[in-house]
Amino acid sequence: MSIRHVLLGLLARGSSHGYELKRRYDALFPQARPLAYAQVYTTLQRLVRDGLAAVEGTDSDGGPERTLYRPTDEGARELAQWAGETAPPAPFVTNEIFAKVVTSILVAAAAGGDRTADAARYLQAQRAAHMVRMHELTELKTTPGADLSTVLSADYALNHLDADVRWMATTATRLTSLTTEVFTG
Repeated sequence: MSIRHVLLGLLARGSSHGYELKRRYDALFPQARPLAYAQVYTTLQRLVRDGLAAVEGTDSDGGPERTLYRPTDEGARELAQWAGETAPPAPFVTNEIFAKVVTSILVAAAAGGDRTADAARYLQAQRAAHMVRMHELTELKTTPGADLSTVLSADYALNHLDADVRWMATTATRLTSLTTEVFTG
């Protein structure tokens, strides 16, 4: 996710300071990787540097002085372009889970153990971890009063985790063939 563009999108609602942008980000993207305040302010500084946002002024609202930011016309154009672009599918199909399955096969072979047993145990443990997270997300999205952003974020994560679980099941049935391929390919 492009934090730069998300912050521009949040600024499109009106001038804001970093603290407010962080709060809106957390509310709208509850399941996303947490965004640190330092990352917000660093990104805002880059947006200003690149001419995509401008400092509108400061306010203190009875507390510390806060800088207000607004998108520039150029920022609005870039945001519109980014929002209209199709997100490319992941360019690479190898992921950490697959890498660990293959590595488990290699490590077991080097240790003189059962080449598929370690990989099978890893897949079982990973599936269990995925199931725990899926349960947590299901509870989160079915909590009374859960807002739509939370529900949709949880649904997105659940669909990805479900795909991983299905992939793990398929891979578990193919471990013997994979082991052969690892050592003959």
